Amino acid sequence: MVASRTTAATKPAALGLLIFDGDCGFCTTAARKFADFAGESAEVAPWQSLDLADFGLTEQECSTAVYWVQDGKSFRGADAVAQGLQVCNTPLRLVGKLMSVPPVSWLARLGYPVIAKYRYKLPGATNACRID
Repeated sequence: MVASRTTAATKPAALGLLIFDGDCGFCTTAARKFADFAGESAEVAPWQSLDLADFGLTEQECSTAVYWVQDGKSFRGADAVAQGLQVCNTPLRLVGKLMSVPPVSWLARLGYPVIAKYRYKLPGATNACRID
């Protein structure tokens, strides 16, 4: 089962919206690549450019994990990645579906926090990527 929550979104994202940390070089690079794969099937925006209250999210939440918002629901971390990949018109759609079912979903949820914690050491990252 995919972890999600219903948000208090006043602006529902019909296409799905990937919200990422725009101060993080690694996150920005990953979000751009996602946007290329998703095409017009999704929107992508740094949390710094959004009114997070519209989506029932906070700066603290969005500075530590990526979010996928669609149809009044939000997904965090690995679940957000899985949901986002499912709108891509490439083999990544299958990867997203795979990430949504156990045991792959369990592994993804275990791995995501490690990647998020050490994202400042990954290619394209800067010190702004560090989560304290």
